[in-house]
Amino acid sequence: MSGGNAIQLYARQSAGFETRIAQALALLRRAAVDHPGRIVQATSLGAEDMVITDLIARYDLPIAVGTLQTGMLHAETVGLIGTIEARYALDVEVYEPVQESVVHFVARHGERAMYESIDRRKGCCAIRKLEPLARMLADRGAWVTGMRREQSANRGTVEFTEQDDKGRTKFNPLADWSWADVWQYIALNDVPYNPLHDQFFPSIGCAPCTRAIAVGEDFRAGRWWWEAEGAKECGLHVHDELPAEQSPISPIGVHA
Repeated sequence: MSGGNAIQLYARQSAGFETRIAQALALLRRAAVDHPGRIVQATSLGAEDMVITDLIARYDLPIAVGTLQTGMLHAETVGLIGTIEARYALDVEVYEPVQESVVHFVARHGERAMYESIDRRKGCCAIRKLEPLARMLADRGAWVTGMRREQSANRGTVEFTEQDDKGRTKFNPLADWSWADVWQYIALNDVPYNPLHDQFFPSIGCAPCTRAIAVGEDFRAGRWWWEAEGAKECGLHVHDELPAEQSPISPIGVHA
């Protein structure tokens, strides 16, 4: 399947679009006021998160921007970090996994452990995502995500504001946005985005765990495509226990 232009493919003006932008901005402003100096946008550098980063920069909101450099991201994804910093004059906080933990996991289970079982895939996610996220959030009282109800059945009831399992407030300003809304905003505001979106990657994670989707497939069908639908979360947005297959170093702020 050849690539296309994601803006041409997906951007559509829909009823209530301007209202949804205003509501998202109002939520971000309230979040910044309620958690001064203690709030961060945890961006995966996907299309939704680029919209939020643009709103933060465009309206000069005092919300930090942080991301997880798992060591397994596509080059196109990593490249967006520099793009954000150059375009918006923002410093992106980059959190990487503990190298000792990565080396230990790969030595024990190999480079393809994520394909062998859900526990091993989640163990990899725990090392590369959950522990770095815990450090990102350690001194914060709130965080912002790009989660949308339309993304998957697991996210179909996501609220604009909720509590995470550590009592922090999680803000999801695009909860009621459609995929068309996201791309309409990107088109109207010339927001930079991951070029993989032009190659039918709507949801982009680590390279071994992400593929392009085919016509008619669900939004997150390209994530962990070898697993059952109900398992398709890495743990960043669920409250379940972490898998046993994990680093010998306890994740800071996730579980004792």
